[in-house]
Amino acid sequence: MTEDAAWSALFSELDRWAAAGKRLVLWLRDDDATVPSDQLDRLAALSERFAIPVLLASIPMVAQETLARRLETAPLLRPCQHGTWHRNHAMAGEKKSEFGLHRPHPELLTEIAAGQQRLRELFGSSFLPVFVPPWNRIHPDVAAELPQLGFAGLSCFRNFALGPSGGPRLVNTDLDLIDWHGGRVGRQSGELLTEMVKLLAIRRLDPKPNQPFGLLLHHHDHDSVAWDVLTNLLARLSGHAAVAFSGPDAFFGAATYLATDLD
Repeated sequence: MTEDAAWSALFSELDRWAAAGKRLVLWLRDDDATVPSDQLDRLAALSERFAIPVLLASIPMVAQETLARRLETAPLLRPCQHGTWHRNHAMAGEKKSEFGLHRPHPELLTEIAAGQQRLRELFGSSFLPVFVPPWNRIHPDVAAELPQLGFAGLSCFRNFALGPSGGPRLVNTDLDLIDWHGGRVGRQSGELLTEMVKLLAIRRLDPKPNQPFGLLLHHHDHDSVAWDVLTNLLARLSGHAAVAFSGPDAFFGAATYLATDLD
């Protein structure tokens, strides 16, 4: 599908949303923040241009104080916790995971709590009690313990679901702007938009209440293609009647509570 055809298909799908009386709530999550950079400045400028907050997942034991100082002047970048060290503990041949069941359960919880304390010291009241596991993977048994550690929210990717023991409010991202297997480069707009249309068509027909639709960003890895696609997407969607931009504060309240099926 050509880029023009992909854009046309997207707006046709959004028109169907509008006709059905549905609203697409679009939000942004950006992972791996540790230090200020030109790329982070670009993300901050983009969030200000479109008045869209960003859930900024920061690696606790790697994040620097300079990041906290920079965020003081970027109020739309809302820091939260991205794992603890962002280290893989999975066995050889398994998909990467920092918080699978590869270590004793108490060790995992102690490490998460230490990471949260570190970020609270760095970011103070601007820290959001939301947990974003590296590689979007966390065992449901570990996720179920997050509310007891003070977390109000959890964010992974697309099909992740809480286990029978529940966990905090779950709001996943749905569309990744980076092609990790094709060289860590930005995905071409035609391909990205085609996937977005398919996802939105499925969601439009889902009888469950509308869930926010999240774009997954990694500012440190964005090339010109990723930035151009993101900017163009936000610019074109900002004027559509079926689209509303939102942010993490709207999804993750201050209160910690249990949930069993919020995805």
